[in-house]
Amino acid sequence: MNETQTTKILSRKEAGVGYLIFNNPERHNAMSLEMWDGTRRVLDDFEHDSNVRVAVLTGAGGKAFVSGADISEFEKLRSSQELIDKYNAVSEKAFTGINDFPKPTISMIRGYCIGGGLGLAVCTDLRICTDNSKFGVPAAKLGLGYGYVGVKRLVDLVGPSFAKEIFYTARQFDAEEARSMGLVNRVVPTAELETYVKNYADTMAGNAPLTIHAVKVTIAQAVREDSKRDVALADRLVQECYNSNDYKEGRKAFMKKRKPVFTGS
Repeated sequence: MNETQTTKILSRKEAGVGYLIFNNPERHNAMSLEMWDGTRRVLDDFEHDSNVRVAVLTGAGGKAFVSGADISEFEKLRSSQELIDKYNAVSEKAFTGINDFPKPTISMIRGYCIGGGLGLAVCTDLRICTDNSKFGVPAAKLGLGYGYVGVKRLVDLVGPSFAKEIFYTARQFDAEEARSMGLVNRVVPTAELETYVKNYADTMAGNAPLTIHAVKVTIAQAVREDSKRDVALADRLVQECYNSNDYKEGRKAFMKKRKPVFTGS
């Protein structure tokens, strides 16, 4: 197991899975500017490590995934338009780094997943939470503007009606409400979360990376507007699957009734 630390962002790699841990438990993992920046740097490391096939994001301390941005920094770091723009540029790199990450991503959520924390979770492919988790976007209680890109990501996930309910009420939703909206994929008891997510991540890591990447890109194209879709890119990635050694390995393993060993080539 390899473990690295960048201030309040922890990371480790285990058997094809990279774990990114938001580590500010005394503030329920509220995101500081340093943490936004650290998130992107860890993701860059995971992206360029061919041994990492899946990324799992989670929060330290057991009480929160991420409770939002660290508001105590706002007076100093978001007190003018110039500072707001600089802050937003750094945080958006973290959101974009997750949203555009080429490998599967899972949010493993315990407790509070609020504001920017929910924004981070929405950027991952899957969200698996404990039955005592809480979700919400309190922007309307703080007078904050919420940018188009972040709103659209939520609308794409839960639809316009639920997105309006989340923003308009600014209240906290429990895990079952989140599941009914499509905000999370699975809700599990707290004691089972780690094992459940590990099994999901291990399963994905053992599947054909080229196939998964092709599907991820194709789905991303499918939810775009017609004029912005790159169908040719999706078709090319599908053809690369058929031309790969992994396709040959998959067929051989199926015929011999053994587990395939995929290399991503």
